[in-house]
Amino acid sequence: MGTSSEEGDLGRRMAQLARGFFRPADLGETLRGVTAAAVELVEAADCASILVVEGRREFRSIGATSELPPQLDAVQERLGEGPCLDAARKNLVVRSDDLRAESRWPGFAAEATKAGVLSTLSFQLYLAEDTMGALNLFSCEAGAFDPQAEAITEVLAAHAAMSLSAARTHSQFTSALASRDTIGQAKGMIMERFGVDALAAFDLLRRLSQDSNVPLADLAERIVEAGPGRGAGGTPDGGRPV
Repeated sequence: MGTSSEEGDLGRRMAQLARGFFRPADLGETLRGVTAAAVELVEAADCASILVVEGRREFRSIGATSELPPQLDAVQERLGEGPCLDAARKNLVVRSDDLRAESRWPGFAAEATKAGVLSTLSFQLYLAEDTMGALNLFSCEAGAFDPQAEAITEVLAAHAAMSLSAARTHSQFTSALASRDTIGQAKGMIMERFGVDALAAFDLLRRLSQDSNVPLADLAERIVEAGPGRGAGGTPDGGRPV
């Protein structure tokens, strides 16, 4: 097969994957599709995963194509060093052509080579300030990843980053809708209990939130959970609303 034909096949496969990523799907399924595509499209990749670090302490290995990537992620978590961490925290792309001669992460390199991994390729995912991540490819061959492998992995990393960002936005939107509904319920309970209009009920909620230093949504949730018998009525110490 000629080079142009191969490039055409690769382009069609990438387009097919891109369409699949934007169909409504579970986030885990989407990210598993990214790592599976990485192993499929990058010939030298033996396995792949996505490492997400939340708050710099909670490590999650997502969409691993074998048992090996989570083991390597656990090594990086334990040692605090490794290519996936460097990509997630500092650099857009991190590549190691031969871990046997790697000086950047001596502890990780020793354990990875013991597991049979000689080459790594990691791309940063653009996530929130307190959440970082990287798409990571591993190979049992030295010098496995060339510029074409980097180009393919960069595209896949962009898809993964967009999927994670969309999921976060959707979660925030859903949370905001839920909070709005809860505040509406609490406001209705106050209106009924005290015979005030919607503006007065909301103003009461706002002032109670400020006085008690409790977020408005949390205060509304407390009122709704307490129920109409007490939620908008008073506290045991004297008739003031919750």
